[in-house]
Amino acid sequence: MTIVRLEKLRKVFDNRVVAVDDVDLVVNHGEIMAVLGPSGCGKTTLLRLVAGLEEPTSGRIFFDDRDVTRLPTQERNTAVVPQTWALWPHMTVFENVAYGLRLRKKRERLTEGEIKRRVREVLELVELTGLEERRPFQLSGGQQQRVALARALVVRPEVLLLDEPLANLDAKLRVELREEVRRIAKKLSITTIYVTHDQEEAFAVADRVAVMNAGRIQQVGTPEEIYYKPANFFVATFVGRSNVLRGRVAEAKGEAVVVDVGFPVNAISPHRLKPGDDVEVVVRPEDVYLGGGSLRCVVEEVVFLGRYYQTKLKCGGVALKAEGPRPPAAPGEEVAVEVTKAWAFKP
Repeated sequence: MTIVRLEKLRKVFDNRVVAVDDVDLVVNHGEIMAVLGPSGCGKTTLLRLVAGLEEPTSGRIFFDDRDVTRLPTQERNTAVVPQTWALWPHMTVFENVAYGLRLRKKRERLTEGEIKRRVREVLELVELTGLEERRPFQLSGGQQQRVALARALVVRPEVLLLDEPLANLDAKLRVELREEVRRIAKKLSITTIYVTHDQEEAFAVADRVAVMNAGRIQQVGTPEEIYYKPANFFVATFVGRSNVLRGRVAEAKGEAVVVDVGFPVNAISPHRLKPGDDVEVVVRPEDVYLGGGSLRCVVEEVVFLGRYYQTKLKCGGVALKAEGPRPPAAPGEEVAVEVTKAWAFKP
């Protein structure tokens, strides 16, 4: 097992585009760290820097106490599962998985028998036993993804790097395979970095999540910490769905504040706020309770979304969305509303 440590890691393209900006990050032995962020935030570049596929402009990369910053890819003992899977179309499943071992055959003094044994073991692990002689076009998308994962695992990497590995699959298959990825990584105790833009996927797979934006790590924590204790406005609005209300602090006591957004809202803030400060208040729709509370709002629209109803409300001049059970009022009718949780951030 390996600890990955990034220190002040920075990557600038063409002397002007900052893709990774002074990133400090530690991924512990056998930990699955999800790097979560929007497209263009620098998360894939970060992964490529760890793999040795890009050279940093500055900063250092350590595997345990070994500085690998300038080591070529083949000397780092990492394995990458790319978004496109990149399987050889003319090779069988067995040949695709064995490809990395054959490249290492002389260096690691592998016999043909050892290669066959390791390929069989990893195919059993990813539940592809019996498909050894098929070619990629004869496999489903989920099976192709498992081949790509097997090819990465068979070389026994110190660090497993996955770049949006489930992005090309349909929603149902993504749910099934993210559970498989976690099961396998934990069973083998491989230190894993998992890049994704999908927050549900990140929460389901990872032990901890690093939220990234504009080349910087915004917050690192468990899925619960990221969701329930967002460090800043970006994290609060990127993770989960949200209502954003602008208002002014009416009362402040430590991290607890009362904000006037057209009606009073009790909120928590990571900033030191004082009465009169302008703030942006983030309220998750599931924290808007309908059927109780002192706030009176008019129901504008009710949409059934399977697991919950989404209710659009008008609270004076303020628009608000709620998610939960069917509201106790029809469109055009008034309903009692309570905001049970909110966060306040400086603009």
